[in-house]
Amino acid sequence: MKIGFPSKTAQSAAIRRAEHQLFDFPHVLEDPIAPWIIGPKATTSILFGWLTAYFPILRYMRAFIAARSRYAEDQLARAIAAGTAQYVTLGAGLDAFPYRNPYSGLRVFEVDHPDTQAWKRRRLALAAIPVPSSVTFVPVDFEHQRLEIELERAGFRLDELAFFSWLGVTQYLTNEAVMATFTLIRSLCPDNAIAFDYALAHQALSEVEKIALGALSERVVRADEPFRGFFRPEVLANDLRKIGFRRVESPTTDQINALYFRNRLDGLRVRGSLGALMCVY
Repeated sequence: MKIGFPSKTAQSAAIRRAEHQLFDFPHVLEDPIAPWIIGPKATTSILFGWLTAYFPILRYMRAFIAARSRYAEDQLARAIAAGTAQYVTLGAGLDAFPYRNPYSGLRVFEVDHPDTQAWKRRRLALAAIPVPSSVTFVPVDFEHQRLEIELERAGFRLDELAFFSWLGVTQYLTNEAVMATFTLIRSLCPDNAIAFDYALAHQALSEVEKIALGALSERVVRADEPFRGFFRPEVLANDLRKIGFRRVESPTTDQINALYFRNRLDGLRVRGSLGALMCVY
């Protein structure tokens, strides 16, 4: 990220979620706030450029972004049923869940870089989207601040059960930074859970997927947010178990399609293995 500016990749992900609401039916992710939170200029641009929304690569990307949010929210629902009352979104971007949260009693802590979070709060105000009392903004510059300290200052109870989501972020961090964050989350409360996505290591990709990754990597480099973190699923799962997580869920592309894209007439689905989902408890 450029200091003083919001994350460009966060903006891109928000646009894909808005496109899903506008062009894909039925919705995998019901997110009526998505077109509003990105702003009228971006929404108008999407509508005027509607033909590009049907390009295969954009549809596959949109499908994955919708699926990862839906997956995280499904896992959150399971956690709430098991007694969780705190939800932390790491790298929240323009995620709109807190503003359509159906769970009374759930406290939501939005963690993001101060510049991106300030931009989001401006977007919420301009769109007249009210911020519920259940939402707490936690601006964190990870280069200079510690997550656990800033969460505690914001009212988060470190020793109480919490569910975390971490979407569209691990790819831009080093593997060491990612694993340090997992270690921290596990150390706070042994029953904490986290749903996240990650980029697969080159060794796990087909030749076609390597070419696609190269093209995508060039785009994020131009946005000054290069990819840094890549994992092999089996190695990542083993490392997370070593940290102390007892259960690891890692749905395959076929399983994601079976969960969220079955029997669709429009053919929307996830393809390839550039990104993967995981939830650990």
